[in-house]
Amino acid sequence: MASKKPKQIAIYGKGGIGKSTTTSNISAALVEAGHKVMQFGCDPKSDSTNTLRGGEYIPSVLDLLRQNARVDAHEAIFRGFGGVYCVEAGGPQPGVGCAGRGIISAVELLKQQNIFEELDLDYVIYDVLGDVVCGGFAVPVREGIAEHVFTVSSSDFMAIYAANNLFKGIQTYSNKGGALLGGVIANSINTDFHRQIVDDFTRRTQTQVIEYVPRSLTVTQAELQGKTTIEAAPNSEQAETYRRLARRIAEHTESKVPTPLNQQELRDWSAGWADHLIEIERGNQLLAAS
Repeated sequence: MASKKPKQIAIYGKGGIGKSTTTSNISAALVEAGHKVMQFGCDPKSDSTNTLRGGEYIPSVLDLLRQNARVDAHEAIFRGFGGVYCVEAGGPQPGVGCAGRGIISAVELLKQQNIFEELDLDYVIYDVLGDVVCGGFAVPVREGIAEHVFTVSSSDFMAIYAANNLFKGIQTYSNKGGALLGGVIANSINTDFHRQIVDDFTRRTQTQVIEYVPRSLTVTQAELQGKTTIEAAPNSEQAETYRRLARRIAEHTESKVPTPLNQQELRDWSAGWADHLIEIERGNQLLAAS
């Protein structure tokens, strides 16, 4: 009897946006709900899965390939919280080679040795650096390895700029069998205007927000312990937010091609919001003075 095909999801986001934090909590929530999950770290820093393993880093696929030309894929797979399977693609030595090569090598290694089928996975979640969508970093999108792509973005301009670039990449590869966009995970959303900025951006690009995740001290405390929020603070409001996000991603079935803004449209859009925020601030100052 053939094993089931896992649902493969790629989560992109610029460096420092909270992408790995979000991804690890999604993985933790899914295994907590009884699913078999692999988290596939695609950042050359190899730090995607450490909060699933008590802060412990694991050898990457490229580390193993540097030591031995032939590697048993099982050597690169480690168990984490709730039994989640953890893999890190890794990258080259600093200043040498292409950082995307680790993703290509790791994906090929696991596919060649039929690891996804052997482990009978429900979900494979790729945690991908989203500042660039070229070379190896584009593999989950370009090759259609992932069925659905989500991006983590805050209301900050550079996070939205990175998300818009990802949308351009998805649009480019969409005619060649590439993965499509499931939506935006709005991170660090603590005020109405944070939410309004992301909502307006998704409306303009014909996408959607999957979940709003607030910035929370609970997340910081958990990560200082080397844990996900799901593990360290399972009864917290933040943990419930991550569980809701995981359910929405698990239930998501229809992704689409986004409509990215061109460079001038993005600049005009952001300038309009800058003016609007100044008006809000002036209004607040007038109210405080009256």
